[in-house]
Amino acid sequence: MISLILAAAAAVQGADAPMLHFERERIGAETYEAASVMDVDKDGKLDIVSGGFWYAGPDFQAKHKIATIMYVSEYYDDFSDYPMDVNGDGYLDIVAGGWFGMKMQWRENPKGATTEWTTHDVKETGNIERNCFYDIDGDGHVEVFSTTSPVHFFRLKRDAEGKGTGEFEHFAINEGGGGHGFGAGDLNMDGRMDMIFATGWMEAPEDPFNTKAWTWHPEFNLGMASVPILVLDVNRDGVNDFIVGQGHDYGLAWYEQGKKADGTRDWIKHDIETKRSQFHEMQLADVDNDGEPELVTGKRWRAHNDNDPGAFDPVGVYYYEINGGNFERITLDYGPAGEASGVGIYLWIEDVDNNGWKDIVAPGKDGLYLFRNFGPVEAK
Repeated sequence: MISLILAAAAAVQGADAPMLHFERERIGAETYEAASVMDVDKDGKLDIVSGGFWYAGPDFQAKHKIATIMYVSEYYDDFSDYPMDVNGDGYLDIVAGGWFGMKMQWRENPKGATTEWTTHDVKETGNIERNCFYDIDGDGHVEVFSTTSPVHFFRLKRDAEGKGTGEFEHFAINEGGGGHGFGAGDLNMDGRMDMIFATGWMEAPEDPFNTKAWTWHPEFNLGMASVPILVLDVNRDGVNDFIVGQGHDYGLAWYEQGKKADGTRDWIKHDIETKRSQFHEMQLADVDNDGEPELVTGKRWRAHNDNDPGAFDPVGVYYYEINGGNFERITLDYGPAGEASGVGIYLWIEDVDNNGWKDIVAPGKDGLYLFRNFGPVEAK
């Protein structure tokens, strides 16, 4: 099914923001809540991976089974699908993990064959809300952060040529943050990547793998915060702020970093949305090619199986022009579940058709959707 969607702003659209033309495609009826984009079989065409299947590009009509994923209480236990060549064989594998299985895992790509993949357990960590991926030591390779309490994170062991060996080093921080809500970025502007949680942030030491050297700053309380929390200099004043949604309640906001009269750090909340709910997942990406990132997010449908505030409100997929803190919503999809689509736990943004405009892959309990971006409406 293909339906034409024209991006339209519910707020007044900025003068410099082009009206973009998107087409929505339902790729699959499967209800996994994570997805990513990668070239599975090295044929030069990007494919979509979501939970137990991969969908062959460029039309994504042929699907191939990856694995049988644990299914518990209407959830598939697959809360991230991150492409990484774990074993160094030249083919991208998938790093995964989930709440119910309580394990960080990776799935081994059978060198592009259409046979099932082998799932490798790395470590039992406790309930994983979602894995996040950040390069905390600046070596060009991401580390894997399992959103757990205590904080578990992993570094892929690499050989002398930089290839993955199939093994991970494990690190844990037992003090400070953990639980629902996680992100990373340089909050104190010292050039290091700090960790941010719902109730404060962890200041990174010179050696981020010295887990006893991280410093806890309990400076705020964000509630059931999104995963991720996004670090960005929103108002362009030279210091980083952060953007956070309520994953299981109403609200989307950004917190401005400032200083109190006594010189201590201050955080000022600015509401972006107060009447929309379940902003569990969000990403920053330049979807309109203006050189500035937009905030891409939406409502996660049935996040707690209809037990959250706003559970029966319309679902949707949106992006926001940030405009130095004057956020303007552009709606790609909005309406009753079953007619409109939402955003699950782990969306992906990438130019899947190589037309120069970033597309949005939105998985969820309502199915797997692709929003193809064709650029400005007048160019279509």
